[in-house]
Amino acid sequence: MASRQLQRPHPVQPFRGSPSSLDDIDRQLLAELAEDARVPNNVLAARVGIAASTCSLRLRRLRELGAIRGFYTDIAPEALGLPLQAMISVQVQPAARARIGELSAKLAALPGVVNVYFLAGTVDFLIQVSAASPDALREFVTQELSATREFASTETSLVFEHLRSPHPAR
Repeated sequence: MASRQLQRPHPVQPFRGSPSSLDDIDRQLLAELAEDARVPNNVLAARVGIAASTCSLRLRRLRELGAIRGFYTDIAPEALGLPLQAMISVQVQPAARARIGELSAKLAALPGVVNVYFLAGTVDFLIQVSAASPDALREFVTQELSATREFASTETSLVFEHLRSPHPAR
């Protein structure tokens, strides 16, 4: 976990195209990659009915457009000794709203933080956290969030189960 503290937050790049800039082959490629991001290029090409070289070019274009934002390994938090998962809502003090970008980066860099979502509405951030125990989660909330003057309030919800959709958003 110590190396996680030294890493810079990984910003999620926005999609720079439009839905109409993707054709049926692009959508098929994305669906196949959502199912298995490790599929070899030649197998992926065969599945969608295009040449491997065409497939490579299309994948590069999809990455450049931001349609493909990255390739990740989904590691079970329990394997890292972090079996407790929580979603924490954070409300920012009105005086700190001008620094929302800085605060989101600060949250993303905290140890145990998996994802940070900047929201519209009464809650400013929703952060997904992994912790080793209830005590570790309590310590995270009290020391990293509640003790920070920029944050007005927090609300913690424990995650009992996480299910990932087998299909990308449609």
